[in-house]
Amino acid sequence: MENTQPISTLNAPQAIGPYSQAYIYNGVIYTSGQIALTPQGEFIDGDITAQSTQVLNNLKAILESAGSSLQKVIKTSVFLSDMEHFNALNAVYAEFFGSHKPARSTIAVKTLPKNALVEIECIAVL
Repeated sequence: MENTQPISTLNAPQAIGPYSQAYIYNGVIYTSGQIALTPQGEFIDGDITAQSTQVLNNLKAILESAGSSLQKVIKTSVFLSDMEHFNALNAVYAEFFGSHKPARSTIAVKTLPKNALVEIECIAVL
């Protein structure tokens, strides 16, 4: 595919399946969903605050390796295992994004990989 570039960084967990951490297409970065895996691949089996923090650190590392940042995110998709986690997720999310408020969808799902509590993917510009 023309104008595409896969993104891979050791500062975020490697893909646990047949996909890339992210792809750039025409100046836009599309990340894969991130769960609470450390860059070494260890799952953070903590509460929603700990997992959300790890997920957002992973997204930050991927975006920065591509030459972007959380402040250039235009859309996120958040998948929660339980909507009871919504307020705690929002508290962590607000710490990472500050006054920048990208468009967002939040969806409750039955299960996530490794029984994670949260998964987030995003779209950002370079």
